[in-house]
Amino acid sequence: MGNREGIIIGVAGGTGSGKSTMIHRIKKEFNEQITILSHDFYYRDHSDLSFEERAELNYDHPNAFETDLMIQHIYQLKSGKPVYRPVYDFTIHNRTKDTVCVEPAQVIIVEGILIFENPELLNTFDIKIFIDTDADVRIIRRILRDVRERGRSLESVINQYMTTVKLMHEQFVEPSKKYADVIVPEGGYNTVALQMINHRIRALLDQRGVNQ
Repeated sequence: MGNREGIIIGVAGGTGSGKSTMIHRIKKEFNEQITILSHDFYYRDHSDLSFEERAELNYDHPNAFETDLMIQHIYQLKSGKPVYRPVYDFTIHNRTKDTVCVEPAQVIIVEGILIFENPELLNTFDIKIFIDTDADVRIIRRILRDVRERGRSLESVINQYMTTVKLMHEQFVEPSKKYADVIVPEGGYNTVALQMINHRIRALLDQRGVNQ
């Protein structure tokens, strides 16, 4: 008979490494069989702080996330139950009062820069993928994203990168690469790696009886 619980895939890598591109291309292969959960949704609520105080927080440290809640949601999704995940607004550096209903799926992709750093979260993944991209490419992508999509100034993005992002990457993100099952240079643009990952996902689905 097969275990019909959802398959959990972790996609980690530094800021701007190309995680979203990889996930988009996996999702294109499996369509409605996939749901996505981002660690960024679980930034802690800091309504007790002013905007200026929130802007000064270190958002690249593991303590910035309510990871326990994310782990709880992963197990609920894996067992076939929907969850209501938080909504985070990067323009105000805080959660909103809204939630979004996430429906369970056969494959649940969890993505984030620090998802391999937490041992309990790491233990939830059936497949662990680390996207490995040069630092100069990553910082350019981060600048473009934060200025265009998150309403940040160029100066603030560069300052944050130099004071916290780079240090946290070296302290937490890069060392977590050793836990990956697959290290993928250049993310979703690596066609060979993408085909191998899709093949492994399909094999797990077949093994668990999901495609039967």
